[in-house]
Amino acid sequence: MNYQETTEWLFKQLPMYQLQGATAYKKDLTNTQLLVQHLGNPHLNLKCIHVAGTNGKGSTSHMLSSILQEAGYKVGLYTSPHLKDYRERIKINGKEISEDFVCEFINANKDFFEANDISFFEMSVGLAFDYFSKEKVDIAIIEVGMGGRLDATNIITPLVSIITNIGLDHTQFLGNTIELIAFEKAGIIKNTLPVVIGEYTTETNKVFLAKAKENSSEIYFASDLISEVLPSDLLGNYQIHNKKTVLQTVKIINSQKEFKISQDQIKSGLLNVVKNTGLQGRWQQLGHSPKIICDTAHNKEGLSIVISQIEKETFDTLHIVFGVVNDKNLDEILPLLPKNAIYYFSKPNNPRGLDSQELYKKALDFNLKGEVFNSITTAYQKAKQAAKDNDFIYVGGSTFVVAEIL
Repeated sequence: MNYQETTEWLFKQLPMYQLQGATAYKKDLTNTQLLVQHLGNPHLNLKCIHVAGTNGKGSTSHMLSSILQEAGYKVGLYTSPHLKDYRERIKINGKEISEDFVCEFINANKDFFEANDISFFEMSVGLAFDYFSKEKVDIAIIEVGMGGRLDATNIITPLVSIITNIGLDHTQFLGNTIELIAFEKAGIIKNTLPVVIGEYTTETNKVFLAKAKENSSEIYFASDLISEVLPSDLLGNYQIHNKKTVLQTVKIINSQKEFKISQDQIKSGLLNVVKNTGLQGRWQQLGHSPKIICDTAHNKEGLSIVISQIEKETFDTLHIVFGVVNDKNLDEILPLLPKNAIYYFSKPNNPRGLDSQELYKKALDFNLKGEVFNSITTAYQKAKQAAKDNDFIYVGGSTFVVAEIL
């Protein structure tokens, strides 16, 4: 199979959480363990940093990669989901895995995948581990897909684990309380290995402390320990928390003596995240006059920070291109959105996308007024046509919405 055929097979043949929801969530790690044994346990050759959390894990992972790259290391970076191309998920020093490697890996192992019902996500994790091992990376940043305890990435023994924060997201899989979700994410805390917590609340603090105690793990609360604020090319207001998490993690990595990262390399890494790693969709500016910003924030916690940043901007009229997937609690999200904006509602081009008419009707309950469009691209074009030079356009609500306009 060529690359297009291979990725089509990947997306069509196997359960994939991003497309199908519940059918892709596994109850244990048996399949992942079976897979890595089949591949020769490539993860055992890797030094890793493991990153979980409701929001910010992608930005945190990319910042860490950028800093380690500036320090001269060969850095593997595994993240999800992708925006445009599957290969964005697996990079070394910002360069995506080759199409040939993806094709060869799938073609060589396809019979095994089918015989053992290996999921899309398990397969992707196996591919990343295999690639990073064969390419002999110095260190790999491994982002959790969803949750932590039962995530396919949770077979690694990292140098340090990170939990950025906890919010109510993916509740149909992880539980419908903050404590239950914190428990799932705390599942990446490993015996005697340090863990960094980005943000915490009274409820999550108890869960993290209990799990760290159970595992004899040193726990570091970055928001309490780091006061320094360094500039970054990632401009979202929410990045202040992620930067503190990253700085605390680098302190721990330095103290372990396996890696050496200077203050100048930290500063340079934070200022060159996009250049070094290719990260997109985080308070990303797509235009001036009118100013156009897109952001992948897609839950209550993420969107509330983005909306508050929009409200600090200066503009005449606010235009919002908005779409969501069907597992979001609109009663939590829609009240956050500004009522003085013109809305362009549409359904992301994804099986889980929420019907735009349904979104439009629900939005009316919260006095959010606008029109419905048959695609995100059309909605975006209409917003650009309608906006004057001093206006502001925001595109968001879902990773899949942002993917369609990049």
